[in-house]
Amino acid sequence: MQTEQLKQEIIQYAKQIGIDKIGFASADVFGELKERLRRQQELNYQSGFEKGTLEERTEPKRLLPEAQSIISIAVAYPSRMKNAPKSTKEERRGLFARASWGIDYHVALRERLEKLSRFIQERVPDVVNKVMVDTGELSDRAVAERAGIGFSGKNTSIITPEFGSFVYLGEMITNIPFVPDDPLEDSCGECRKCMDACPTGALVGEGGQLNAQRCIAFLTQTKDFLPDEFRTKIGNRIYGCDTCQQVCPRNKGIDFHIHPEFEPEHEVAKPKLKPMLHISNREFKEKFGYISGSWRGKKPLQRNALIALGHYKDRTAIHEMVDVMRNDARPVIRGTAAWSLGKIGTEEAFEAIQDAMLKEKDEQVLYEMSKGLEFQQDAGVK
Repeated sequence: MQTEQLKQEIIQYAKQIGIDKIGFASADVFGELKERLRRQQELNYQSGFEKGTLEERTEPKRLLPEAQSIISIAVAYPSRMKNAPKSTKEERRGLFARASWGIDYHVALRERLEKLSRFIQERVPDVVNKVMVDTGELSDRAVAERAGIGFSGKNTSIITPEFGSFVYLGEMITNIPFVPDDPLEDSCGECRKCMDACPTGALVGEGGQLNAQRCIAFLTQTKDFLPDEFRTKIGNRIYGCDTCQQVCPRNKGIDFHIHPEFEPEHEVAKPKLKPMLHISNREFKEKFGYISGSWRGKKPLQRNALIALGHYKDRTAIHEMVDVMRNDARPVIRGTAAWSLGKIGTEEAFEAIQDAMLKEKDEQVLYEMSKGLEFQQDAGVK
């Protein structure tokens, strides 16, 4: 079969299986990306979640020796929650980023790519394909940019003409030599709204460079104590951050509800905070296990829920937070509860911290408790 004919058949089939954009790129070395990643390493901008060596992340033939092309796909997800529940003084809510609404996109895109791979195999029996979604070595963004899916914005997202940056990305390395598509022109221009709006200044340089160590999306996924400077920045975010996408002019008016599996379930995407503090492993898996935001387990999300309750100064949560501070087995959760109780700043909260300090043995938790008590002066409580 002629390669161009096969390419057109793949494009048509992709539409049938829920792929919103598809592009074809060469499997050449990503030279510019390699230099950017090297610089990222030197500056300690990496998150630590990256997979593979510098070479594996930029040289497709390291992953598939027969590599000739890379097929890039994009699937759109919604940017607005219909009939979103409101936070109330009695029941404060947290928020999962839009990319974690609905079922885990890693699963959804992998299924689409595997269908696409089987479709190609029926036509080219000796084809060799390798499928990746986010957790692979290659940069989904670099592949999508080269394949003409969209341009790489200053917010480090791929921005498509049709769906803005609200798209999931995945790719397939193949030994078929497809004619590559043309990349799109960078259209950010002088705009730097995302850089100016980033709560922690994580978008650095001239744009397109991310200091993951300062990115709220990354910080919400860490398992240790959150550094002090970021605690007031995450607000009620439980997982991820959408600020740089929300302010992007290219995303204005963009909201696609094409795929039912990505529609948010209200009590999952915008959960009540207090019930999260005592959720069991089984309950957590049943409620949150199907979304991508659950991949790090419940501990980071519970820590973030405690910070959010402190952010809200939610007095209705004091009793439950005191219980967590006294009885939870995990130092990070006990200590964060103490700090957040200090943020709430009532006499009851400060007394509870002081009482808990008498029995606490962990040095880090004691340090967090002392920081919680430092809010006493600001609160005007003696």
